[in-house]
Amino acid sequence: MKSGKLISSSVKKHKWLSILFVISVFIEIGYASFSTLSLKYIVDDAFTDKDWQVFIFILSLLLIGGLLSIAAGAFGDYSIGKVSGIAIRNLRERLFQHIQKQTAPFFSRFRVGDLVSRFSSDMDAIDRVISTTSPFLIKEALALVLGLGLLLSLEWRLTLVMLLGSSLMFIGPKLLQGKAEQASESYKQSEEQFSNTIDEMIKGHSTIKNLNLGASFQQQAEGQISGIYRSGLRLHLIHTWMTRLPLISLLLLNGIMIGFGGYLIFQDALTIGSFMAFFTLFMSVGQSATNLSVLLPEMIDSAVSFKRVNELLEQDTKLPQSAHPIKLEPVLPQVHLQQVSFGYESNAALLKQIELTIAPGSYIAFVGPSGSGKSTALKLLARFYDPIQGSITFNGVDLREAEDASLREMMTMVTQDTFLFNTTIAENLQIAAADNSQEALVDAASQAQIHSTIANWPMGYNTVIQHDGASLSGGERQRLAIARALLRKPKLLLLDEVTAALDPINESEINQMIASLKGKHTIVSVTHRLASTRDADYIYVFQDGHIAEQGSFADLIDGQGLFHSLWEKQHGFKLSEDGQLAAVEAERLAMLPFFAGIELPALQQLSSLFTTVTCQPDEVVIREGEQGNTFYLIAHGRFEILKQQADLSNKRVAMLQDGDYFGEIALIRNIPRTATVKSIGHGILLAIRRESFGRLVEQHPQLLDSLEHTLLQRMKEATTQ
Repeated sequence: MKSGKLISSSVKKHKWLSILFVISVFIEIGYASFSTLSLKYIVDDAFTDKDWQVFIFILSLLLIGGLLSIAAGAFGDYSIGKVSGIAIRNLRERLFQHIQKQTAPFFSRFRVGDLVSRFSSDMDAIDRVISTTSPFLIKEALALVLGLGLLLSLEWRLTLVMLLGSSLMFIGPKLLQGKAEQASESYKQSEEQFSNTIDEMIKGHSTIKNLNLGASFQQQAEGQISGIYRSGLRLHLIHTWMTRLPLISLLLLNGIMIGFGGYLIFQDALTIGSFMAFFTLFMSVGQSATNLSVLLPEMIDSAVSFKRVNELLEQDTKLPQSAHPIKLEPVLPQVHLQQVSFGYESNAALLKQIELTIAPGSYIAFVGPSGSGKSTALKLLARFYDPIQGSITFNGVDLREAEDASLREMMTMVTQDTFLFNTTIAENLQIAAADNSQEALVDAASQAQIHSTIANWPMGYNTVIQHDGASLSGGERQRLAIARALLRKPKLLLLDEVTAALDPINESEINQMIASLKGKHTIVSVTHRLASTRDADYIYVFQDGHIAEQGSFADLIDGQGLFHSLWEKQHGFKLSEDGQLAAVEAERLAMLPFFAGIELPALQQLSSLFTTVTCQPDEVVIREGEQGNTFYLIAHGRFEILKQQADLSNKRVAMLQDGDYFGEIALIRNIPRTATVKSIGHGILLAIRRESFGRLVEQHPQLLDSLEHTLLQRMKEATTQ
């Protein structure tokens, strides 16, 4: 959609105001042209003949016309102000609604800075062109056309000479137009990149400090600011020349007009009054032409902004809605996935032929290794995406045929990334509540085991949450999110790693709370903590996009399959209730490949050498490039592996969780760390230093032999990365 269509679609409902503006413009321009033309008659007929009647008549017409012009101008300003205000309001609302309807792929393509810059600088440019530039353009264009007509009537020969010379006024700006568009696009892109950096700096300030990225972010910001300066200077110089060249041309035309006009007067082909009127009118026409050329940079800038806003409006990454949607009944749903396949990219399927049924009111757990597809399956249940193949039905209704509003009323999803609004606790909880009474509020908070905590705060439920809840603990944020979900009275409650960032005490309490909701809601929980699935009615184990196993907790433990192996991986750790102390059993150490075959007494001694390390969210455990001397076992929590890229940014390359380990090479070699490891939430590690391990090796040399043999190939891979 072009910029003209964007504007016309916004103002077509107010055509009478637009017509009023055009009429007022004609009156203003007509008066301005008449007052200039009146010089001919005042000089030639009134002043030369000293005719008072002609002078008073012309003066009266000027006074009456002036009052009419002032009135027309006032009505015109009101009409264009209202029309332009409505147009930009409608465009802002349309863009906001369009973005709000988008799904995950849209927000993967456009970052926060991309969207904010279009709502701020681009909308400001569009606002200026609608409210100021376009009306001014219409006025100056009409004044130019009417003025040229009057000039031709006064002296056609002189007018033709001026028209030929005036082409100089537009050649220069036309030649610079392409460069101006490129410079404007470059400037806006530079602003957009800097906006994204600011967004990352604010949201990731703790991560930046933990990873000691302040200097690199400063360097990146300075480069982007310098880019804004360079592109802004280039844009300024181009705009300056686009406005200066017409002025230079106008000066040359004035000389030509005076010279040729004087020649016509000496030849008695032009009266002095006509020349004065022509000269004054030409200056007015020339000013209009100059103004049009001055408006060109603004029009180019707004055209780029229209293009960028239209780019968003043309994005159609919304989930398709049925032409005849079916309203879902507010009852506990029976959920069925039939031969469901899905992938974010067409050539990479994350789910393959998934078949499962969830009974109404049951508590179901999705588990599996990282990247197995369990969280993706949950997002499909929430209809963040649609399957590529197969179908998902709630009580027999395909989600693609379901009315979106009734679907959102039926279910609520709680994730590990809890978002809280910058308002009070009460307003955060009641923001989308089915029942927002105080009793319902307290009941939901009590079920989420957060009411007593809130009641002890000085402001209670009127406590204002700031910075997305940074002042609250992870457990408090998660409980508030669950309470908010319960207030909506969902029939289907979807939980995505809701205990992943919590310490053992909070994890245990929230697991008990979830178990207490069985029967009141259909619950589907994704978790990597298998201990959290003990109370689940049924468990689906995902692996490589398939359901590898399914059954009750007891059946899967006895099955000696994938679930059992994952359980064994997480088993063998002892945690204190407060999460401050941990220990690992010798039998669990024997499961590590580089300790396999080591005698139990040696492993018992090794177990006693581990110390507990507790990690806060976003805390860096090891940093890429630093010298390492410690091996870590993950007793509780999730950790991401980050590799630094060429642009100094960090890319997640792997995810570790309970039972995983890292840094084992540091037990025998003093080499730089090959990656950064950072906690995602609250974490508990068991650590042993090379010095402690070395003293144990003196007593049990076979430990070193086993470790070196197992790690030899991995060391080669690490040093070549």
